[in-house]
Amino acid sequence: MTDSVPEFQSQQKVLFVDDEPNILSALKRLFRPHGYQIFTAESGALGLEVIAKNQIDLVVSDMRMPEMNGAQFLEKVRMASPDTVRILLTGFADISSTVDAINKGQIYRYISKPWEDNDISTSVRHALEQKQMALEKVRLEALIRKQNEELKDLNSNLEAKVKSRTEELRQTMGFLETAHDKLKKSFFTSISIFSNLMELRETSMAGHSRRVADLAHRLALRVGMSDTQAQEVMIAGLLHDIGKIGFPDYLLNKPFNALNSEERDIVVKHPIVGQNALMSLEQLNGAAILIRSHHERFDGQGYPDGIVGLAIPLGARVLMVANDYESAQLGHLLASRMSTQEAQHFIQQGRGTRYDPEVVDAFIALMSARDDQVKNKELAIRSDQLKRGMILSRDLVARGGWVLLAKDYEMTDALIVQLQKYEKSDGHKLTIYIRLKG
Repeated sequence: MTDSVPEFQSQQKVLFVDDEPNILSALKRLFRPHGYQIFTAESGALGLEVIAKNQIDLVVSDMRMPEMNGAQFLEKVRMASPDTVRILLTGFADISSTVDAINKGQIYRYISKPWEDNDISTSVRHALEQKQMALEKVRLEALIRKQNEELKDLNSNLEAKVKSRTEELRQTMGFLETAHDKLKKSFFTSISIFSNLMELRETSMAGHSRRVADLAHRLALRVGMSDTQAQEVMIAGLLHDIGKIGFPDYLLNKPFNALNSEERDIVVKHPIVGQNALMSLEQLNGAAILIRSHHERFDGQGYPDGIVGLAIPLGARVLMVANDYESAQLGHLLASRMSTQEAQHFIQQGRGTRYDPEVVDAFIALMSARDDQVKNKELAIRSDQLKRGMILSRDLVARGGWVLLAKDYEMTDALIVQLQKYEKSDGHKLTIYIRLKG
């Protein structure tokens, strides 16, 4: 008796057909330990009834039976259940009938009576194992055919699928880029509005931060800073005076060289105050560092930390030149306002002392080319000439000094209507500078 029975074997159904009950009992005793599901029938007709009701895997039939012999029975089994393995039990005298069974019933094999227990057990086991392998072969062939069809379909449609996926990805990336551009534009618009809060307190300051930011950005690119670094310089330019928001009104426009010692103590702290105000905003940490150092002189005589030369961040060295150039024209450095040419000369005089020589050289080169570029690239128009898609080449500043729209803003139909309504309510026509294409 075996210790264990394979799972597939315990599920297999075996039918024994013989008209002698004692033969059937002997076969049941012999095969019961093998774990098969065993069925018996005492005639061919009863055997066919069992096969009709059950999925029989193997049938063993005696040759000599009344009414329907084994050869006839197995032939009917082949027709009714062709996948059932058929074995014939026969005596030597039945050789002609056995040949007939082989031909008509297409039996797996025949076993002579009386049988050897080991011989019949081995024959049944081998027959069922062979059937199991045949079924597995059919299953695997079907699986392979299915997979081949799927692979064929995949290969035939791969190019179209790749193209479709690529187009979906392109559209998704387009949507993301559009969303990112809108977010970035909103971010810079928010910073511009924030920077205008300081300028609302004094109309002479209108547009100052924007002009400083624009000049510092172009100058940063001129000295070889990357686009990302130049953008950080521009943000610092927009917010460089945020530390002055707590200044008393009289101190906002008082020239630095006219300050008394107490006033200077207040003023020299505003870069630190500005840095601290932005400390909690991680995206502005880099700009905050530049704001702290934008009054540091190249010779170390600046404030608040007295840093010397190249130890000053390059973005801060750029920002100082841009800020001083604009401040000189507003009269915030000396007692009187300077003209554009005088302000440029003032920057040149500070080369190597107040300012980084490399930055000054880049500034002079930039100034010499700017005037012609501006004349050739912008057009001054009225609001009734505006069209959708036009882009501002300068800040649009109201009569009171408030920046209505920042430079580079793209006009929309709704925005044009708003500007025209604003003009009617204010009673003042706006001059709008539009960037020319090409």
